[in-house]
Amino acid sequence: MNVLERLFEAQLTIGSQQILWREVVGNAFGFASAIGGMRRRVWAWPVGIVGNALLFTVFFGVAFSNPQHTTLYGQAGRQVFFIITSIYGWLLWRRVRRANRADGTDRPAITPRWATPRERLAYLGFWVAGVVVLQWGFAAIGAGFPAPRWYFWCDAWIFVGSIVATYAMARGWNDFWLAWIAVDVVGVPLLVHSGFYPSAVLYAVYGGLVLYGFFVWLKASREEISPERELAGARA
Repeated sequence: MNVLERLFEAQLTIGSQQILWREVVGNAFGFASAIGGMRRRVWAWPVGIVGNALLFTVFFGVAFSNPQHTTLYGQAGRQVFFIITSIYGWLLWRRVRRANRADGTDRPAITPRWATPRERLAYLGFWVAGVVVLQWGFAAIGAGFPAPRWYFWCDAWIFVGSIVATYAMARGWNDFWLAWIAVDVVGVPLLVHSGFYPSAVLYAVYGGLVLYGFFVWLKASREEISPERELAGARA
C-alpha cells in the first residue's frame, strides 16, 4: 500500500468506533466553507468542493470501504450536486466580485436579499416534488441493509433540501440559512442513527453557525444596497 492509499484508508479510533480521517477532514473543509459563505467570500466555494469530494468517498460505501459498512445514497449523491451547484456559485460570485472591483467598489461578492414570492414558491415546489420522487427512487435502490421507509424519506429530504440551500446561497437569498436549518433538523439524527458521528457532530455545531449566519446576512440585506437597487433608485 503506497502513501496515498494509507492516507485514504487512515482511521481514527474513538472508544469502539472507527472513523475515517477523510470524514473528519472533509467536514472540516465544509465548516470552513460555511464560514466563508457567511462572510460572502468567493473562496468558500472551492474549499467546499474539496470537502464534498472527500465526503462522497465516505458516504458511498459500496465503492469506497468505510467502517460503517453502510452506503447513504442520498448523502453521497448530494455531494455530487453540491459540487455542480458550487461551481455555479463560484462562477457567479467571482463575476460579481470582479464587476465590483472594476467599478472601484469594495463590496462583498454578493448582497443578501430575501427570495421573491415567485422564487420561494419555485424552490419550495421543487423541494416537495423532489422528496416525493426521490424517496421512491432511494427505496427502490435500497440502503444495503433492512431500512424502514422513513429512512428513505429522511434521506430524500436531506438530499433535495441541500440542493435548494446551496442554490439559494449562490443567489444570495437569506432563505438559504433557513433551508439549512430544515436540513439539519433531519440530517443530524439520521447521521447518528447511521454511525457517521463526525458528520453528525459537525452538523450539530453547524446549526449554531447557521443561526448566527442568518442574522449576519439579514443585517447586511437591510443595511447594504445592491447595484440593482441603486440603479432602480436612480431611475426613480
